[in-house]
Amino acid sequence: MKVLIVGASGVIGSAAVEHFARQDGWSVVGLSRRRPDVPADCVFEHLPLDLMDADACRAAADGFADVTHVVYAALFEKPGLVQGWYESDQMATNLAMMRNLLEPLLRVAGDLRHVSVLQGTKAYGAHVHRIKAPARENTPRDPHDNFYWLQEDYIRGVQAGAPWTFTIWRPQVVFGGACGVAMNLIPVLGAYAALCRELGLPFYCPGEAGNIIEAVDADLVARALFWATQSPAALGETFNITNGDVFVWENVWPAIADAVGLEPAFGNPLSLAEFLPAHAEDWDRIVARHNLRPIPMRDLVGESHHYADLLFSWGAKQTPASTLVSTIKLRQAGFGECVDTEVMFRRWLGILAERGVVPGAGR
Repeated sequence: MKVLIVGASGVIGSAAVEHFARQDGWSVVGLSRRRPDVPADCVFEHLPLDLMDADACRAAADGFADVTHVVYAALFEKPGLVQGWYESDQMATNLAMMRNLLEPLLRVAGDLRHVSVLQGTKAYGAHVHRIKAPARENTPRDPHDNFYWLQEDYIRGVQAGAPWTFTIWRPQVVFGGACGVAMNLIPVLGAYAALCRELGLPFYCPGEAGNIIEAVDADLVARALFWATQSPAALGETFNITNGDVFVWENVWPAIADAVGLEPAFGNPLSLAEFLPAHAEDWDRIVARHNLRPIPMRDLVGESHHYADLLFSWGAKQTPASTLVSTIKLRQAGFGECVDTEVMFRRWLGILAERGVVPGAGR
């Protein structure tokens, strides 16, 4: 089996690269402009490719002839993140990226068997209105503009009558080890903790709105992606996926604080989108003192500091509606794995410290 993981440097893509590469009988090609940050003993081929360049995608297609599986986890987001979700050119770009890759691939990959496509809870309109709780996969398509629908219609169109099949995934808030991406709070939390220690500031919880959140560990998503390549129950289906529990920031903050060696503090919410860039020079000093990998603040957080403000409900005048999804369908289909969200936070913050991205607890 040979899997092409598209968007390999992203939070889900990098986790998928590592998981598939450790499976017997699988070879992995990671496709992304940046090489994914995975352990050195993870054996895979990295192909740098800009999906916005249709000519480059066509030129690379000969290398896809023996691909049997595709994980499409590529994503284009605009600076500032959230506003772009409502803009038609952002949606058109995400569709063009998928078409640029898959059109030449489908012409040459004669043994293609399965494609996984990533969506999210914006499929239910969570960014435009209150949604039913829990959101279920069998509800009618929410009538709002979204590149998910453009990509899904494209996949269903090109798959009709073809021997390969697909699975669509709707993960909740994803946490993992990738840096410099659009939506991953782990590097944001690690940098924030290091700055609080450096500046002698209390480790305040950035948001205390009290809304209930569901998380999903990127490694759990990777295991589900692999399961879908093996299970007939996944073929042609759409699945929500979460860790299996829920959390409120105020309640999980003590576990996060313990993971970074600080005392939790409350009562002074703040904007991480403002705080982190304002202390970029302090971060550079931390990097030098602790001999960390020389990653400047902008490359560490990508657009994820804006995502942090959204998830921490910064500036919200009332408690936001909780966005909850049902995972019954996935469990009944045969994938029942779960992850304790507090353990997830501790593990990923520890991994970033082991990789030399952020200081370890107490440093």
